[in-house]
Amino acid sequence: MSISGQPSYRDIPQDRVDRPLAAYAQDYADGHETGRHIHARAQLLYATAGLMRIATDVAYFVVPPGRGLFVPARLPHAVRMEGAVAMRALFLREDAARGAPAATRVLAVTPLLRELILAACAEPMEWDEAGRGGHLAALILSELMRAEALPLSVPEPRDPRLARLTAALREDPARGLTLDGWALECGASPRTLRRLFAAETGMGFAQWRQALRLTEASALLAQGVAPARAASTVGYSSASAFGAAYRAVFGETPRGRG
Repeated sequence: MSISGQPSYRDIPQDRVDRPLAAYAQDYADGHETGRHIHARAQLLYATAGLMRIATDVAYFVVPPGRGLFVPARLPHAVRMEGAVAMRALFLREDAARGAPAATRVLAVTPLLRELILAACAEPMEWDEAGRGGHLAALILSELMRAEALPLSVPEPRDPRLARLTAALREDPARGLTLDGWALECGASPRTLRRLFAAETGMGFAQWRQALRLTEASALLAQGVAPARAASTVGYSSASAFGAAYRAVFGETPRGRG
């Protein structure tokens, strides 16, 4: 998924309607890509079905059902749909987004917030500010501001050599090459790759790879995949090793959501 080039501005009614919050409902086919674009308003990207892969200039996110991605206004990003995606997103006017995260964040979407989003999608775009629409919007904004942020992002490098390495690992997180092995494939010395990882991601290679593996495993779990299968798919040698890494980051035991 490319994030290069000038972003286009997507002019949609939800960016212009005179309401603090506007809901957006759209279904997408597997493989659909939006291209690099921006919106005038902040968004909560959420889908009731399907997986969204979102790239910004600095990070990569995987967003399955049960989670949302808060994207600040005017931030260039690209979205790729994996599976049939039923997007049910929110667009927030500047005043409504005050107090929201200043940077892109994966947020937990509670069952209450999910139902509120669906209810907002059923309202007219210019909903009654003194009626049901206004009550829904107030409660949505309250739930959004208290939503739990999840450590589910992977820094995105810009150096072409490092980008080749990270793209290959995104395609197959289970690849077990050491940094010395990757150096042969990327045309850079291990020392150079170590320096680039630190400079461009703020992480060492092993830390970056673990962040990627846990992000991909978390997406599999959210789709109902058993923990042992998720662990082996992303490259953990045992379910216990995966469980220990998962608990260290998320503070809970991995489990498929079904």
